[in-house]
Amino acid sequence: MKDDNLLVSLFVVFAPLSLMAIGGGSSILGELQHSVVDGRHWLTNKAFLDMFAISRVAPGPGTLIVTLMGWHLAGWAGAIVATIAIFAPSSLLVVVIAHFWHSRPNAAWQGAMVYGLAPLAAGLVLSSAITLLSNARGGWVAWSVAVGIGVAARKVKLGPLTLMIIGSFAFCGLLMAAG
Repeated sequence: MKDDNLLVSLFVVFAPLSLMAIGGGSSILGELQHSVVDGRHWLTNKAFLDMFAISRVAPGPGTLIVTLMGWHLAGWAGAIVATIAIFAPSSLLVVVIAHFWHSRPNAAWQGAMVYGLAPLAAGLVLSSAITLLSNARGGWVAWSVAVGIGVAARKVKLGPLTLMIIGSFAFCGLLMAAG
């Protein structure tokens, strides 16, 4: 499976996603899943969710899921191409925007950009969460825990690790109760 066409395909799929990652790597998970599972059929839903879980447990950015996919599909060459594709375009865009941002302080477009991109980022992250929950096996239990932890995150000022632990125990407890 290590042919040049696959490496080019990896770049063609992941590079545009890099530019869509407004709000971080979590914002592109829905489109990533659609592209590699539904569109290209490179992975099954289970394989995608397994790689998602591994990428969340591993140190580093969540977009390293793309590196795992590249490695799975085309070995080391695929991992390198996928990693470059997911990080290089957005990094270059940030360098260009930072140059203009600092060369024109207090420009009107800066405020418009900040206020315009915030709801876009929130919508992309929400879309990704819905996609992951829809494809996970947790059913109503996963949805209930996700909504509960989301509400708790807004109401109670606890750190993310504490919320993850509470969510894990709540999920396991509800699964056992539903049994």
